[in-house]
Amino acid sequence: MNTIRPRLTPEEWEVIKKLREQDIQEPSVSSQTELDDFLSNHNINHNSVESVKFWQTQSGETRFSIVSKNKRELNVENLFKELVEDLKSYAPKFSRRAMGPSVGENCFVFAPSDIHIGKYASEDEVGSDWYNIDRAVERTRKATHKMIEMASGFPLNKVIFVVGNDILHVDNVKSTTTSGTPQDTDGMWHECFVAAERLYVDIIESLASLADVHVVFVPSNHDYISGFMLARVLKAFFDGCEGITFDVQPSHRKYISYGTSLMGFSHGDGAKESDLPIMMAQEASEEWHKHQNRYWYLGHIHHKKNVKYQVSKDYPAVTVEYLRSPSGADSWHHRKGYQHAPKAIEGFIHHEKNGQVARLTYAF
Repeated sequence: MNTIRPRLTPEEWEVIKKLREQDIQEPSVSSQTELDDFLSNHNINHNSVESVKFWQTQSGETRFSIVSKNKRELNVENLFKELVEDLKSYAPKFSRRAMGPSVGENCFVFAPSDIHIGKYASEDEVGSDWYNIDRAVERTRKATHKMIEMASGFPLNKVIFVVGNDILHVDNVKSTTTSGTPQDTDGMWHECFVAAERLYVDIIESLASLADVHVVFVPSNHDYISGFMLARVLKAFFDGCEGITFDVQPSHRKYISYGTSLMGFSHGDGAKESDLPIMMAQEASEEWHKHQNRYWYLGHIHHKKNVKYQVSKDYPAVTVEYLRSPSGADSWHHRKGYQHAPKAIEGFIHHEKNGQVARLTYAF
């Protein structure tokens, strides 16, 4: 049976408010109270509400969305005005360790994948694996601090920080992915964008205290457009900062060499896994022959998977690794039983001569 989704006119909304003032209890009063809280928390004036749409989820929860008279003010132009103001007032705050250029012989590859800022999962439906903007940011910050502590035990001369990989859960005002798949969301699209921006700025500042940082952007399927814009904003934030470099090109596959290691980075939603070794050999052919240790780091499927490809029986050519995610299971994944994969953020230590020598994992 189709759920009725009433849409209130401004006049009907005024009637409801007057009825409340007279303490007349209407059947939908509990939903209206949640609506009042939402408007208050988001600084939306009651008089600016043009219409309200109510519906019920499959789990029985009441949801609503509003259309504001001043909705036109909430656009990309106004978002970037706020970002520009941030850029104007920003000054990097990090203290580089007193290191000579030859100190350290390791690289810290930090790749927090599939954070999905803006994903919503209620505790009533999925239990302790509930998820929202605050929890996404909190988990990532906590894991970053712990990972830096672990990585500090290795003499480092470089950090590779991977951004993108579904940092944002949706890509538009309709709360869908780039391709149009609807998602359960927490917060407005611009709130998610700003939360991701500030989280990444803090992480880059923290990593810069370890060694020179190279930030590499990996496009992804949930936020193909906004993820690219976010990467460009980060590059602008740190423009001119010594020891911080960026690769924010929109190419799906990125290649970075360090010592004897050739590393490929991709989200995992594009080329087939079985094609990645030969694609590395073709797309990074000059580097391929110079490096004995070759790796692919992928996200997208949210759990661990290792596959080795061999050019002969005794000499492995490429190791493919899928990165775990810190994000909880939303309603659909919980219903399908996909919520039990370990939640974690991972990083790797690469030695100049020996390739990947350590895996760093912070589990939730």
